[in-house]
Amino acid sequence: MADQDRNRPDGRPERASGGRPGARSGGPRRDDRDSKPARPAWQERVANNPDQAYTKPKAPPIPDEINSAELPLNLRVQLKTLTEENAEQVARHLAMVRLLIEQDPELALEHAKAAASRAGRIAFIRETLGVTAYTAGDFGLALRELLAHRRATASQDQLPLIVDSERGLGRPKRALDEGRSVDRNSLEPSVRVNLAIAMSGARLDLEQNELALAELEIRELDPSKVFDYSIALFWAYSDTLEILGRTEESVKWATLAERAGKAINPESTGESEAISVLEEFEIPLRRDEQLALDEARGEAELKRREAQRASDREATAEDNSASAPVVEVISEAPVIELDFGDGRPSTRKPRNEDGRGRRG
Repeated sequence: MADQDRNRPDGRPERASGGRPGARSGGPRRDDRDSKPARPAWQERVANNPDQAYTKPKAPPIPDEINSAELPLNLRVQLKTLTEENAEQVARHLAMVRLLIEQDPELALEHAKAAASRAGRIAFIRETLGVTAYTAGDFGLALRELLAHRRATASQDQLPLIVDSERGLGRPKRALDEGRSVDRNSLEPSVRVNLAIAMSGARLDLEQNELALAELEIRELDPSKVFDYSIALFWAYSDTLEILGRTEESVKWATLAERAGKAINPESTGESEAISVLEEFEIPLRRDEQLALDEARGEAELKRREAQRASDREATAEDNSASAPVVEVISEAPVIELDFGDGRPSTRKPRNEDGRGRRG
């Protein structure tokens, strides 16, 4: 009390904020405890605007026959950082990308996006998404993912696609800057050839046709040595010569491109060609696609049944006509007149096949 008495001159203790002597002045009130802290303004705007709500897209379906074993081992090893279940699902999506990339690049892109949503920190998955987006024509997504892959790995293997994606976005000057930022001598021959073709295309976009031809004149432009990448290089050189009006040279390089193609990929004949079907499976459809397919199949089945009924009716009619009893019509045998020379005609009927005359 001595300490409290010193609080006021008359010796009475100082009242707390509640008005009662000795009441607790600290701690929140009941109404303060029940109320929640105010949310930031941007959270309120997002919460009140359903159009801005994020909904994760559904992953495309995968056939049951596809499993992680469809993916090459060197790629499956890079998924070891994921959980077993997640790694299995990512591998199945990547297997679908490899299966669909040429036949249906748009669907392959959906599978690549699904794999990246599960394992976007793995470099080769970003690369797969970028390459698939480029194939599907989504150059913005391709550029973003391929640049991310290059930052993560310092690899220049996808530089030609980066340059061509800039072209696809209508930025040929930036494409040229991107291609000139790297020492071409440090690139692999196939990468160097593809980069030269992309750089030549950017020059053509800028109507720099002579420079477009010069971009293709690299050491791999050698008709005496043919590799896999030579075919595309020869064709690009031929097309650029044609644009410049140098027709004879264009025809020459087109012929070389055809000969290189036949040397690398010889035409198969009927005698040596062998086709083996390893496995067949059906890719699942979305619900709307499945409904449309079921409806079309139902109509086709009804038409088939109607045609079958009509065919059965015709066959029944033919059977009935074929099984009808055959009535043998026996005509009266002709009468033969015989003359015995005495003026008396005699009539006799011919004998039957057994030699006996007809009786009655």
